[in-house]
Amino acid sequence: MKKIMILAAAMLLLSVTSARADHDRPIQFNQLPVAAQEFVNTYFADQKVSFAKEERDFMEVRYEVMFTNSIKIEFYKDGQWKEVSCKYSVLPAGIVPEQIMTYVNSNFPGVQVHSIDRDRRDIEVELTNGLELTFDLYYNLIDMDD
Repeated sequence: MKKIMILAAAMLLLSVTSARADHDRPIQFNQLPVAAQEFVNTYFADQKVSFAKEERDFMEVRYEVMFTNSIKIEFYKDGQWKEVSCKYSVLPAGIVPEQIMTYVNSNFPGVQVHSIDRDRRDIEVELTNGLELTFDLYYNLIDMDD
């Protein structure tokens, strides 16, 4: 019984700690890093921002911008984009790297990209036909899911 009580106390402590680690707070658009503001103004100037927020998890800071038409952009701490998702439309030209667009246009004529997600290891794009393509950082296709 004593072991169960210690285990329960440890679980409670871990749940309280993890709940405190997630600090999201709404911010104004002009509080985003300059690079993030420039990205939005370059590719989404005609869209209306619904909200912006800062997300803090332990040592990591990220930003999120959501538009009234459900477009969502996530940014790293330095303002570089991490993910761009256009739920009901396609990504503006210039966001997807040229090498990836060349691959998509060659292998899937008429299909467009409506979301992109990049991290330290790879770049994942979701196409309008439902396929998800994953590229390494040298733009070589490494995975394809439907």
